[in-house]
Amino acid sequence: MLLVGLTGGIGAGKSAVAGYLAKLGAVVVDADRIAREVVEPGTDGLREIVTAFGVEVLRPDGSLDRPALGRIVFGDTAARRRLEEITHPRVRARTAELIARAPADAVVVNDVPLLVEVGLAPTFHLVVVVAAAEEVRVTRLASRGMTVEEARQRIRAQATDDERRAAADVVLDNNRGLADLQAAVEALWRDRLLPYERNLREGIAVRADPRIVLSEPDPTWPMQFARLAARIRHAVRLPDLRIDHIGSTAVPGLVAEDVIDIQLGVASLADADALADVLTAAGFPRCPVSGPGGDGEERWHAGADPGRPVSLHVRVTGSPSWRFALLMRDHLRADGQQRSGYQTLKRTLAAEAPDRAAYAAGLAPWFAEERVRAEQWAAATGWRP
Repeated sequence: MLLVGLTGGIGAGKSAVAGYLAKLGAVVVDADRIAREVVEPGTDGLREIVTAFGVEVLRPDGSLDRPALGRIVFGDTAARRRLEEITHPRVRARTAELIARAPADAVVVNDVPLLVEVGLAPTFHLVVVVAAAEEVRVTRLASRGMTVEEARQRIRAQATDDERRAAADVVLDNNRGLADLQAAVEALWRDRLLPYERNLREGIAVRADPRIVLSEPDPTWPMQFARLAARIRHAVRLPDLRIDHIGSTAVPGLVAEDVIDIQLGVASLADADALADVLTAAGFPRCPVSGPGGDGEERWHAGADPGRPVSLHVRVTGSPSWRFALLMRDHLRADGQQRSGYQTLKRTLAAEAPDRAAYAAGLAPWFAEERVRAEQWAAATGWRP
């Protein structure tokens, strides 16, 4: 199944997106609803809250007075953390139960308000953030009965917009109204979530287009790599794991195919083979042939997400291909002249010989010369991988 994390600041419209996805066929697991369940009257969760915050957080009927509790915790970081210590483990356990019941081919959307704050982003195949300007959110919250000051306090107690965007694979803008939001959700479902779920279930990697299409430098490529690396790290769970951003998207200012190249170092090919199923389940299926480094030095995986092409090279640490990927990246970062020459060649070949085989053949002489130049630079500078 495909696991999607859905989040957004209070008042951004996350619940509306969850509703649209449910109508389209997603299995929605609502963390807010679960959070209410685990503190219902008679639960251990509610008893712990009363012990921590006093009987003044109870209504006359014995249920939790959420506004009263909110007034205590949203202005007090220590109090909020104590509440999270009580509720979050219970919410996680109940969430796991519900996800386990979903069909194998489901798109499971976990609606989590504090997904970014509690560091859950790497646990999902995809993170969707619903965003709206603060003033829009304040107006919405005020219409629900909050004062403007209460609304701003709630907003500022959560992650910032920049922090959410850093965790987001997809950002849905909800400044313009529900009709536009619904159209965006439907497109996301049709063009990305359903194909991603199918690819994940069938172990299909999204392969590069046969024709070379270069993109202008994207300053968010390193941030995208960081999200993918965190996902891989969470899935693999090995100590001292080295994951590097390599290739042209790892060189600032360089045109590149819009593919994030990642290198995962392992001790042996046996270790690489042992990780194949884990990486596939995390959204990076094994490709049937080895990557450019040759079958003797690496195993090659690629992303299953149609919206974010990824090439994952699982290479033996210290092997020639592992080392050269790092050396070439660092040399091009350091040498503006070589970077400029490489970029000119890439543009020329993409225009004159855009099919992949001809493009690779055209680059081969440059790579041979670059290996010599880079080794000379490494010797002169004392570079080490």
